Amino acid sequence: TPGQIEAFTWSASGSIITEALASAFPTVLVFCVDTVRCASSPNTFMSNMLYACSMMYRTRLPLVVAFNKIDVVPHDFCVEWMKDYDAFQEALDDMQASDESTGFHGSLTRSLSLVLDEFYRHLHSCGVSAATGDGMDEFWTVVDSAAKEFETDYLEEIKNRLELQKAKKKAKAKQSMDKLQRDLAKDTGGKDI
Repeated sequence: TPGQIEAFTWSASGSIITEALASAFPTVLVFCVDTVRCASSPNTFMSNMLYACSMMYRTRLPLVVAFNKIDVVPHDFCVEWMKDYDAFQEALDDMQASDESTGFHGSLTRSLSLVLDEFYRHLHSCGVSAATGDGMDEFWTVVDSAAKEFETDYLEEIKNRLELQKAKKKAKAKQSMDKLQRDLAKDTGGKDI
C-alpha cells in the first residue's frame, strides 16, 4: 500500500532495515501491482511504475514488479507498455479520446513514459495471481534471477557504502573525542587529568 511504501522507502527506519538485510542476505524488493486497476487507466499504470522506480533507486536494490490478479486481467498489456513506448502512447491516446482528459495529467504521463523507458530495461517483472497461484513458478524464477543480480551487481556497492559509513562514523567519533579533550583542557587550565 502507499503507506507501507512511504514507511519502508522514504523513512530512515526503512533504509536501516533494507541495508541491514542487504548486508547479510541477498535482498530483492517485490512491488505488487494491481493489474486490474492498471487496465482501467494508463495513468494508474504510470503511477505504479513511478512508485517502483522510486523504490529501486532509493534502496539501490534489485526490484521485481509482480503484476497481481492475472486471473482477472492478464498482465500482457503491462509488459507491452513497458517494452513498447508507442503502444503506451496509443493507450494514452485512446484514454484521452474517450474521456477528453488532455490536460496537464496526460502531458505529464507522456513525458514520464519517455523517462521511464530506460528504467524498464533494469526491471524484473512477472504476472501472478494470489487467488489461484498462477504465475508463482515464474515469480520464483524471476526472484532467483534478481537475487543473482544482487550478488553480481549490487553486493560490492553495498559493501563499499557500509565501509564508507563506518569510516564516517569513526571520523566523527574521533572529532568528538578531540573536541572533548580540548574542552577539558580549557576547563582544567591545560593540566592533564
